[in-house]
Amino acid sequence: MFLGEYQPNITEGSRIALPKKLRDQIHGDEIILSRGFERCIFLYDKEDWVNEAKKQVESPISDLKTRDLKRYMFASASESAIDAQGRIVLPTPLKMYAAIDKRTCVVGAGDHIEIWDADAWSAHLEKISAQLAAE
Repeated sequence: MFLGEYQPNITEGSRIALPKKLRDQIHGDEIILSRGFERCIFLYDKEDWVNEAKKQVESPISDLKTRDLKRYMFASASESAIDAQGRIVLPTPLKMYAAIDKRTCVVGAGDHIEIWDADAWSAHLEKISAQLAAE
């Protein structure tokens, strides 16, 4: 299970170092990066991605919401790998989508990892906190 919040900087070549605690939860070094919700990047262990993808592929194509989710999920997906130094490269289209500049926040989200622009994460966390407090 992916847990915690970390703030790795982006280095040359759009690389970020994944924290060891998160890397240790990934089976092997193959990962999938894709567009996430709320303008972040989702990072899945390749094995977990395959399991999630199977669920989507088996969903009925006759349902518009299902088709849209498949498009959203698969169109932006990119295979990648963790290098020997524990770094990953953020593809330019995903980096632009998430408006990531120099500071990132890497968040453990249970079954996946989310990569956010640090300021966007702070704002989103404030919003979530306010919503939860109001309930």
